[in-house]
Amino acid sequence: MGNQFLDDLNEADALIQVIDLSGRTDAEGNAVSNYDVEKDIKFLENELDQWYLRIIKKGWDRFSRTVKQEGLDVKKAIAKQLSGLRVTEEMVEETFNSLKLKDNPLEWNQKELLELASSLRKKSKPMIIAGNKIDVAGAKENFERLKEKYNIIPCSAEIELALREANKSKIIEYVPGEKEFKILKEVDENKKKGLKFIKTFLDENESSGVQEVINEVVFNILYYICVYPGGVNKLEDKDGNILPDCFLMKKGSSALDFAFKLHTDFGKNFIRAIDVKTKRTVGKEHVLKNNDVIELVVRK
Repeated sequence: MGNQFLDDLNEADALIQVIDLSGRTDAEGNAVSNYDVEKDIKFLENELDQWYLRIIKKGWDRFSRTVKQEGLDVKKAIAKQLSGLRVTEEMVEETFNSLKLKDNPLEWNQKELLELASSLRKKSKPMIIAGNKIDVAGAKENFERLKEKYNIIPCSAEIELALREANKSKIIEYVPGEKEFKILKEVDENKKKGLKFIKTFLDENESSGVQEVINEVVFNILYYICVYPGGVNKLEDKDGNILPDCFLMKKGSSALDFAFKLHTDFGKNFIRAIDVKTKRTVGKEHVLKNNDVIELVVRK
């Protein structure tokens, strides 16, 4: 993979790898009949591990000697060296404990360095696999074969796209992630056939899977929560939409964090907040929960 691509990955908190679960496309994008899709998964994992390893080994001899000679905390030193990859001291601590690495980096062999790189990559760039084309023959068999080994969610981007386009054209009413849609107007026989196929798919799979991939990353891997700005006496905007805005916050965020998220001035002039659901006044250190509705009181 190119350096520019890897630099772009560096900005990510998590990764989604999209594979053709049907095995009808090989690594070069050519149409085939029965490609082993696990090859793509292993290829990307290895490329990412080697990327981390190259960064770790850059100036490694000098780094390890300095740590030994100056009596530095090797865990803190590695976390600092890899901070650009969003590696934290906690991640390094967990990795040391699991791999049982010695405190003297001069004693580590190449196998241990690769294990270190792989572990820190998984922690700082957690990855989920979107198994696309689950609606194509052969895909379900591949999913059953791979689901125990990888964090993989089956999905159909084509079905999700068709649903969103039909919703945009007001042929149906559809909310991404829902397992049902409502037909709003008559369509020709070809569209009827297509909608029938999609309905059968949703009945069997409960959704297209696309939204589930996003939800898995946001809520179960990165541990974000949803917080809504609202007033105790008014939950609608000027157009009558109920709680139209939603903000993703890191788990453990406080009311003050939320104020700064909305606007720097709100954070600087924060007085208190109100939990709209309970109508209870809370302070700046109040820890937010998923689906909280918060009204801010700030100095004008």
